[in-house]
Amino acid sequence: MRHHSVYSYRAKIGLLTPATNTVNEAEWARLLPEGVTCHSHRIDMNADARDSEPLLDQITRSAGILARADVDVVAYACTAGSMVTPADSLPQAASDRLGRPVLTTAAAIVAALRHLGVRRVSIATPYHQALNDHEVAFLAAHGVTTLAIEGLGLGANGPVDFPRIARTPLPEVEALAHRVHRPEAEALLLTCTDFPTLPLIAPLEAALGIPVVSSNTATLWAALRRAGIGDALAGAGRLLAQPQTPHP
Repeated sequence: MRHHSVYSYRAKIGLLTPATNTVNEAEWARLLPEGVTCHSHRIDMNADARDSEPLLDQITRSAGILARADVDVVAYACTAGSMVTPADSLPQAASDRLGRPVLTTAAAIVAALRHLGVRRVSIATPYHQALNDHEVAFLAAHGVTTLAIEGLGLGANGPVDFPRIARTPLPEVEALAHRVHRPEAEALLLTCTDFPTLPLIAPLEAALGIPVVSSNTATLWAALRRAGIGDALAGAGRLLAQPQTPHP
């Protein structure tokens, strides 16, 4: 038994979310296996991912608060805010400072695509064009070609747009996913941890015939593996549908 706790006897996952995010916790709550709990803390989006030192300071300071809960791993669950190249540089630096594992959504997406053997993707996002361009460049730097990407334009007006992401109706997300899909794509990405997508993953996989990976499923997959949990989880797509080998 890893933890002497009534509810967390298998693992505790620490979750850092942007302050306005209301989707990540809601989707993870539907998926966490028995004996695994999630403990969250909010983080202000003041640091720019392109300036890694202030961002690293911000993550490790907040992760240090979560560490007091004896979490096994801390996930910084922000896609655009963790797209640093190379992908492992930010989580490794944060892990070294904190003294326990830290992972990021961007690095988790790269790892998930490699696990699935995917090199060509289509991407649906809530973002504006500048962030979409940054995502395409980030993935290209890690060997992934984007065949098509489309966003909803949110974020172009600054932080005032951020709460609107979680309010996106599921039919609108689904229509966007179908528009952006290309037959040559080996997977569909639904990126942004505040983008509601979980109920759509299984239907989209059935309709498109390819894996569908969201920011939240990729981050959860990476966090569970790092915490030593390899359970198969229903309702989260192919990435989590089979038992996993935990990360050493």
